[in-house]
Amino acid sequence: MSCSSSSGSEEEDEDFDSYRKGGYHAVRVGDQFAGGRYIAQRKLGWGQFSTVWLAYDTQTKTYVALKIQKSAPQFAQAALHEIEVLLAIADRDPSNSKCVVQLIDNFKHTGPNGQHPCMVLEFLGDSLLRLIKYNRYKGLPMNKVREICKCILIGLDYLHRELGIIHTDLKPENILLFNTIDPAKDPVRSELAPILERPEGGLNGGGVTSLIEKKMKRRARRAVAKISERRISMGVIGEPPKSDRNIGGIDVRCKIVDFGSACWADKQFAEEIQTRQYRAPEVILQAGYSFSVDMWSFACTAFELATGDMMFTPQSGQGFSEDEDHLALMMELLGKMPRKGAVTGARSKDFFDRHGDLKRIRRLKFWPVDKLLIERYKFSETDAREFAEFLVPILDFSPEKRPTAQQCLQHPWLQHKNSSQDKQINEPSLEKVDVGMSNLKIKVGK
Repeated sequence: MSCSSSSGSEEEDEDFDSYRKGGYHAVRVGDQFAGGRYIAQRKLGWGQFSTVWLAYDTQTKTYVALKIQKSAPQFAQAALHEIEVLLAIADRDPSNSKCVVQLIDNFKHTGPNGQHPCMVLEFLGDSLLRLIKYNRYKGLPMNKVREICKCILIGLDYLHRELGIIHTDLKPENILLFNTIDPAKDPVRSELAPILERPEGGLNGGGVTSLIEKKMKRRARRAVAKISERRISMGVIGEPPKSDRNIGGIDVRCKIVDFGSACWADKQFAEEIQTRQYRAPEVILQAGYSFSVDMWSFACTAFELATGDMMFTPQSGQGFSEDEDHLALMMELLGKMPRKGAVTGARSKDFFDRHGDLKRIRRLKFWPVDKLLIERYKFSETDAREFAEFLVPILDFSPEKRPTAQQCLQHPWLQHKNSSQDKQINEPSLEKVDVGMSNLKIKVGK
């Protein structure tokens, strides 16, 4: 769950059975926290461990995101860990310039279901996943992709180099824009007055909350309708529907959020990390990991921003697992995994024979990134080549060969000095391989 997102979780509602001892804390609009400092405004979303509310900070007169953890001991423990990571992040970034979410406060709140750890985070806008959806999975303009990549890399460089922290779950959902895409959902830009006390008859709990939410949604819809009317009166009506998704005007500055599964590089506690589609090969093979797993996820995210599609969407099939399909997809795009990498993990024998070939998916059809961008996504040859030169070295099967976030920030593609004389000598070069063009692979059973 994006910890301070306005977009909320992708599913509609959390499991209401979880509002019991050890579970979620029931919040009503106008509820007060931390001795009256924070007042709940509306629910932003929820995650497996917590609900997140928009709250008004009466001390600083600003809106914040209030994350209220379930109260059972294991959730409290997870919250303590996340708070520890967030405190380290905030401590070293007093100017709040490192593209990582800032923790403002933390406290415990006692309710009927137990004691709930609470985190107060800066209020941020929609996730990059929302932005991708808003753009109808079309792929963002390259200047926007560049801008977003810079922010993510500044955040990763700070986490990795200055703090020694691995995020372990980087993906579009866990990167939030500074602002909401729809101004009506932004508590400041929509100019709604903060709710400072519980609305009349507020003792009947959820009913009131949902009424308020309905009222706010109606208000937002009216605002949108007004904008549409204005557009029609300005003669936009005859344009194709594409025109109502103006990405150009959206501020794409963003921050990395959700440190629930982050770890210090020298204090790792989980073997299986990362969301499936963004998972690095060394994690699948259980060959140990370091900061470079975040770089792999970053490259997958950059590809998704530029194309609208996930880079890898593995599926299990007849006689092979999702993991093996994932490795096959990687090799079709990036070439064969070096034998050393293929055989050194604790799970290597599950997938590879002693020659470093997959056991159950035999005939791979190679389709390198630059050709894929041109043929499937209609990139110009120059754009495809330059983007692939940036992306492919980050997707090296050998984790130690992947460039760091700091090195990526120096890459000509980000500076957009894309002529050959601007190329740095020590830049990892993209190997040109002459390979077949079909992305169909023949999978055979054992």
